[in-house]
Order: sequence, then C-alpha cells, then structure tokens
Amino acid sequence: MTPWVFRLVTANVVVFFFQIAQPRITGELALVPAHIVEHPWTAVTYMFLHGSIQHIFFNMLGLWVFGPPVETRLGGRRFLQLYAVAGLTGALLSIATPNVPIVGASGAVYGVMLAFAWFWPRQQILLWGILGLEARWLVVLFTLTSLYGASTASQGGGIAHFAHLGGFIGAWGYLRWMESHTGSAMWKRKLAAAVTSPRSFGGDLERWKAIKPETLHPVNREEYDRVMAKVAAGGAGALTPSDREFLDRFSRVM
Repeated sequence: MTPWVFRLVTANVVVFFFQIAQPRITGELALVPAHIVEHPWTAVTYMFLHGSIQHIFFNMLGLWVFGPPVETRLGGRRFLQLYAVAGLTGALLSIATPNVPIVGASGAVYGVMLAFAWFWPRQQILLWGILGLEARWLVVLFTLTSLYGASTASQGGGIAHFAHLGGFIGAWGYLRWMESHTGSAMWKRKLAAAVTSPRSFGGDLERWKAIKPETLHPVNREEYDRVMAKVAAGGAGALTPSDREFLDRFSRVM
C-alpha cells in the first residue's frame, strides 16, 4: 500500500476496535446532519466509524484496490485532499436525510473510485471477483444504484446513498479544479523555462525515458506506456498538461 492509503486503513481499523471496546463513541462521533452545526467535528469523524465488520471490510477493500494507483498518480497531499473533500461533500449531501445517523468511509472511498475511473476509465475491474467491468461503467453503475436507493428509501435503507453521491460529486469537482489549476500553472512554468532554456523540453524527455516502468504499479505502468507511445508518435508537443504532470511526478520519484 502507498503511505496515505496505509495510514487511512490503519486509522479506520483502530477506530473500529475502539468502537467495539467503547460503543458509546459511535453515537458521539457519528454524523447526524440535522445537528452538524452543534457538532461540526462529526463531518470528519463519521468517516472513520463503521457499523459492522462487513461495512469496514468492503470500504477498506475499496480503498486498498483503488487508493494506491490514485495516490501514486496524485501524490500524497492531493490524494488526502481528494479523500477529505469527497468525505465532506458526502456529509453535506446527507442533509437530505437530516435525522439519520451516518457512519462510514464510503463517501470518501467513492471519491477515490471516481478518481481511479477519471485517470483509467477503461481499466477492467472484477466486480465481486467475477464480472469484468470497465472503471467508468463501474462508477455509472454505482451512481445509478445510489440514485435509486436514495429515491426509494426515505431512511436510506441502512445505506448512506446520499453520502455516496456526495463523494462522487466532491471528487469530480476537486479533479476538475485540480486539472484546470495544474494545467495552467504547469504551462506557465514550461513557457518560462522555454524562454530561459530552449533545451528544457529535451531535458524533460531524458528524465521521462529514465523512468523504470517495472517499478510502477501495473495500472500506472500501462499509463506510462500509453503516454510514451504518444511521445514516440507525435513528440513532446502531443502531450497534454495532465500527461506531462504524470511523467514529471514519476521522474521525480525515480
């Protein structure tokens, strides 16, 4: 696991054991949207609480599957920001069921899932270990399931459907902001570098080629091969700002 995925999984497991030892903390730290003004900390603490062993198992499984490639792609700081934004947006959207206590990391984990589909939309995911589904269609399926659940069960049916939808919305908004912000900032740096050093793009290419694909997560290895194929076909000018950021991140790691 990557550093922040490991820390988040550890934190969730530790808190779950505290819940077992001291059941009262669940009521104190759970999110009740109607009381969020009086207990604002619950918008964060609810993300580390779970209602059962199955609940925490499947949330942590999702984080373990989708989290490492996303953290590697974004970097630790942005990954944690994405996770927090998705969880907080999940809390905000849960106002739709104001008196229903909400617990679980699923809103934040759904945000991580959306980020995975954002970067690798055609990556095959084995649903329940049997059904192969592209990541983008997995997000569509989960969105439709949450919309249906939210519209047919006034109390959510024991599942925080609005938190799930909020996680998707928050992650989508964060990624759109990040892509826009990073793209403009990156091109400003590249243009400034090109003025002072016309060979700067050549230096970039040397760094990118020095990346060792065998050390990357399989998903990131596929992305590296795809981006470098674009370089081979059309040169560095064929790359998008997102492609360049991807290569720059791994060349810094190397």
